[in-house]
Amino acid sequence: MRTICVEEIAEQVKRLCISSNRCLNADISGALEAAAKAEDFPAAREILGMLIENAEAARAWNMPICQDTGMAVVFLEIGQDVRLAGGDIGEAVQRGVRDGYAEGLLRKSVVRDPLRRENTNDNTPAVIHFDIVPGDGVKITVAPKGFGSENMSAIKMLPPSAGQRGVEDFIVSAVESAASNPCPPVVVGAGIGGTFEKCALLAKRALLRPISERNADAFYGGMETRLLERINALGIGPQGFGGRTTALAVNIETFPTHIAGLPVAVNMSCHVTRHAEAAL
Repeated sequence: MRTICVEEIAEQVKRLCISSNRCLNADISGALEAAAKAEDFPAAREILGMLIENAEAARAWNMPICQDTGMAVVFLEIGQDVRLAGGDIGEAVQRGVRDGYAEGLLRKSVVRDPLRRENTNDNTPAVIHFDIVPGDGVKITVAPKGFGSENMSAIKMLPPSAGQRGVEDFIVSAVESAASNPCPPVVVGAGIGGTFEKCALLAKRALLRPISERNADAFYGGMETRLLERINALGIGPQGFGGRTTALAVNIETFPTHIAGLPVAVNMSCHVTRHAEAAL
């Protein structure tokens, strides 16, 4: 059995909090550049150019891509043949977030209580998702989530009779209702199936998949392509100024569900869709 010290995990979480907020992922930057070349609406093309320039400046100057550096969401895939030593793994992750947001001079946006609204001043607690997987390693993914886009997310418990058309219409309507609020061009994470909480987690996880990759199931891969076309036909465009680039991608993840249900969740993400990962 392999032993990993939780302090190593804390260090990686710290590093990933900083890098994910400063460096735009290659799939997103590539999609923005392709969209700028294809965009024939002048205002939209200009906005896309500004977004690309902003990302380049953030990387060059070691500054955040966006002033909303998000609430940290951390995914841990822990091998079943790993022994974690040196303390509490949950506290190690929180320490990594605290140190990352302090060292990286990232905005602290978390309040201690949802109604009394006192800022924790260190951007903790993070939201942590643990999974036990085969193997003797640990994979860490940090996905800071800004709330301009998070607030535009939606969930609906559709009846099975709604079918594929009902699911697609709900996803498109969620983007249409969000309009310019999530800082488009957006990445749309959609979760279909499971239970109320499972489909929301599926939608969140869908945002971690590179936007150049379609769902491995050709049925859902085709749905992703069709939804992207419908969403871009809405004409919302970059930052809501119009044009053909309302979304960069639609990523769908699914899970088996009950005979009486058809849960669907949409987790909206802005044009930066930040996430970074490391393996120990």
